[in-house]
Amino acid sequence: MRMLRLPGTYRPQADTKLLASAFIEQDLHRSDRVLDVGTGTGAVALAAASAPSGRCRVTAIDVSRQAVWTARLNSAWRRRRVNVLRGDLLEPVAGQTFDVILANPPYVPSAEEDAPVRGRSRAWEAGTDGRLVLDRLCAQVPHYLNPGGTLLVVHSALCGVGTTLGLLESVGLRARVVARSLEPFGPVLSARAAFLEERGLVKPGCREEELVVIRGDSQS
Repeated sequence: MRMLRLPGTYRPQADTKLLASAFIEQDLHRSDRVLDVGTGTGAVALAAASAPSGRCRVTAIDVSRQAVWTARLNSAWRRRRVNVLRGDLLEPVAGQTFDVILANPPYVPSAEEDAPVRGRSRAWEAGTDGRLVLDRLCAQVPHYLNPGGTLLVVHSALCGVGTTLGLLESVGLRARVVARSLEPFGPVLSARAAFLEERGLVKPGCREEELVVIRGDSQS
């Protein structure tokens, strides 16, 4: 799906496609209320709004002002109704619950402990272990899911698949990996390959990462 993109907005990449495909393949497109967290251009939100069932009422969130305007622009261009909100993680929908939550949070390990507060790199920088946003998401998401609701979150195996599974299980969700994809390093990971090798996150000379989509289901 071709997307318009304002300067400073995260470009849809392999993780975007993997998450959007998992939403359809996991037969979640028949859901009513869908939330897309970290929407970027709005690609995943629009995939949900364009799902075959035609039932999904979609809300999208991003912390970036440019991303919010980009997602709204793409929603209008594609003539799909998506409610796009700006804010940190799940705060803009406090008090609301959803049947499905889709998330593509920042997950790239960095030499810096803290995430940047502005700029395009907010879309990927996630602290020294890549989990600054992921851990917060795992802790908060059960409060935003309807009974029987589902989380689909995509991230790199570099920041710990087992950690995400364990955290989701610890907050009462049944968690499992439902999609995987081996992808070559993009520009960001290529530029910090030496750092990843030093941290023992990749083997020397390795320039591929595994992307995973993890599904967490709340109890009915």
